[in-house]
Amino acid sequence: MSYIGADRPAGCIFCVKPADLQDEKHLILDRSECAYVLLNLYPYNSGHLMVVPYQHTGDLTALPPDVASNVMALTQRSISALTDEYHPHGFNVGINLGEVAGGSISAHLHVHIVPRWGGDTNFMPVTADTKVLPETLEQTYRRLRPRFQTP
Repeated sequence: MSYIGADRPAGCIFCVKPADLQDEKHLILDRSECAYVLLNLYPYNSGHLMVVPYQHTGDLTALPPDVASNVMALTQRSISALTDEYHPHGFNVGINLGEVAGGSISAHLHVHIVPRWGGDTNFMPVTADTKVLPETLEQTYRRLRPRFQTP
């Protein structure tokens, strides 16, 4: 509900945030020549990341091959960082292309990386429509940032 009721900034958040050059403020963990990694403000689980190309498009087929390859490389790097820091049992990795596919920001594609653990769905989201996270976004950022600073 906090996402649905939140004020929307002017412009595309996936274009505005990296251009602002305030990585910690915007929870940007890593940057490459074609894309960047940031924490999801409304995570499904602790460590829910997104890999976002700088190119503003909602069309995966519009990404040049080098950009698509770079997005996948950052996705792999993100999974490695999450594995090293959180030791999840698995991952959901996906792209929602188009609003009808679940894309809430469908004009700018992004890859979701959600770490998963056995039993991570408990009674809270089922009965109370509430997700409980064991740490704040700032704590997650501080834990993961060093994992992206090593080659």
